[in-house]
Formats: sequence, structure tokens, C-alpha cells
Amino acid sequence: MRLVRLMKVFVTRRIPAEGSVALAQASDCEVEQWDSDEPIPSKDLERGVAGAHGLLCLLSDRIDKKLLDAAGPNLKVISTLSAGVDHLALDEIKKRENVADDETCPRVHSGIRVGYTPDVLTDTTAELAVSLLLTTCRRLPEAIEEVKNGGWTTWKPLWMCGCGLTQSTVGIIGLGRIGKAVARRLKPFGVQRFLYAGRQPRPQEAEEFQAEFVSTLQLAAESDFIIVTCSLTPATKGLCNKDFFQRMKKTAVFVNVSRGEVVNQDDLYQALASGQVAAAGLDVTTPEPLPTNHPLLTLKNCVILPHIGSATHRTRNTMSLLAANNLLAGLRGEPMPSELKL
Repeated sequence: MRLVRLMKVFVTRRIPAEGSVALAQASDCEVEQWDSDEPIPSKDLERGVAGAHGLLCLLSDRIDKKLLDAAGPNLKVISTLSAGVDHLALDEIKKRENVADDETCPRVHSGIRVGYTPDVLTDTTAELAVSLLLTTCRRLPEAIEEVKNGGWTTWKPLWMCGCGLTQSTVGIIGLGRIGKAVARRLKPFGVQRFLYAGRQPRPQEAEEFQAEFVSTLQLAAESDFIIVTCSLTPATKGLCNKDFFQRMKKTAVFVNVSRGEVVNQDDLYQALASGQVAAAGLDVTTPEPLPTNHPLLTLKNCVILPHIGSATHRTRNTMSLLAANNLLAGLRGEPMPSELKL
């Protein structure tokens, strides 16, 4: 009787319990994990992934040519605990062929398969986007600070006034899953008009909100509130720049929950500091974490969160389990619950 070798799996961080349990119960896998909540150093990642058949990574892990070379030819599945995949060198991944032997890895597919976790974080991220919008436009951090530092002396008619959503125009850049979920939550606030921009019109998605498809610059000029929910692509990198901010109303509020690189942060700082844009709320930045001496952190009209769009216990556990199931299905040559088609 020949012993069947276990498939090696490397996990780049501690992950929520449901995913960890699923991996621990996989009798056909030998799981090694970087036992920390902090990112794994690149040298340790290269050592850990060497010879692995499966890799479970996070959006903060850069999976590039160098790492793929370090992994070697056995690698057949990359499962990322994220909806975004801009940290994966997809063009390089497409070139790879794995050559795992039959007794270790039953295989139906050649090449490296990629799993990701869309959909499951849509509602949670949309909730955060609305929370960030309200926090920013109603100046809540400033108000809280005034209570703490003694600035609250009496009720004043003009003090701490912000902007409201009633009868407003909301512009959404990227009317995908998260964009629609944001619009759905904002509609009951009495938004008068929805605009959206993207690669192409999406009439079926827009019908629910009677949203109008416009150019990015028209959206900037006509919106009272702008929410960025698009994917990071070569076309969207640096999309929100000086020209964009100059088109915005001086009373407008800008919110980004997509990826930091969609925004030119130097241009955003200038727009906020000069009063060209009233306020901004960011859940994503470049880099992450944002250095504590970054100019944006000196502005009262800029609210910055540490990329917590999907940060609820339920959602993170669901993402963790989906990432684990994607990995295991891919290793076993089975259909993945959520596979990125390369």
C-alpha cells in the first residue's frame, strides 16, 4: 500500500475561525500558516510558499513574478481573502503551468486557478460607505472633538452645520454590486437624483434608481455627493485627480471605498485645503497604512478610516470560509465556489 503525500498549503496570515477550521479538517492537506495578524515579511513568504500546491493570501500580499518563481511549479491554486484582485499579477499567473504529480494532486485543470470572495462583502461595504458619507457630511468627528475639548459652549444656529442628503444629487463611480447596494441604502434618505459613471451604461442596474449614465467629469460637476466604488484598473488609476476635483461643487463631499490608487491624494489634499471640495471620507488610501505625518491627516474636513469596509464578524468569517473552500476545491480539481476566470 503506497502512502499518498499531502498537498502543501500556505496561509499568509491568521484568518477568521470558520476558514481556519475548514482547512484544519482537510485530511488531504498539510497546512502551514504565518501565525500573526501582521503582514508576513517577503523573505518568509517566499520560504513559506516554496513547493506549495495552494496559497491563501490577503489583499496586502503582493503576488508577483518573484513570488510565483519562489513557489515553483507545484502551485495550482491561489485563493485570496478579498473581492479585489489588483494585488495579484494576473498576467503572470496566466503564463504558469503547474506540474504536480498525480498521486499528490488530482487535477482536471492545468495552470494556476484563482479564487476570490466577491458578493459576500457587498452589504457590509455598502453600510460602511453610507456610514462614512454621513460621518463626513455631518462633520461628526469635528463635533465629537468639540465636546471633548470644551468647544461646546451653547447651542448656536450656525455652528457645526454640515450637508444633508434630502433633495441632493448623488454620483456613483462604478455601479457594480457595491455601487448598487450603496444607492439602495441612500434612496430612502430622499436623494432626488442619481448619476453614475463607468466603462459603459448599465440600464438594468440603473433602472431601480432611475440613475443617469454620464461622463466622469459631468458626474463631478453635478453631484452633491460622490462615492467611488469602482475596481482598480489601468483605466481607473488616478481617475480622481486635479481636473476632477476642480469640476466638483465647492459644497460637495467625496467618498472613496474602492482602492486608494483611484485617487490622486496630492490633488485631493490641495482641493480640500483650498476649499475647492467641502469634505472627503476615505476608507482606502495609498499607501496602507497611511503614514501618520501625511498631510491629509492634518485636515478637519477629511475623515480617514483604516480600510474596514468589510469589517464585521459575520462578513469576515464568511469571507474566510469562502476563501478556504475555494482553495480546497481548486486543489481537488473541483468547481470552486467563486473562481476568477482568467
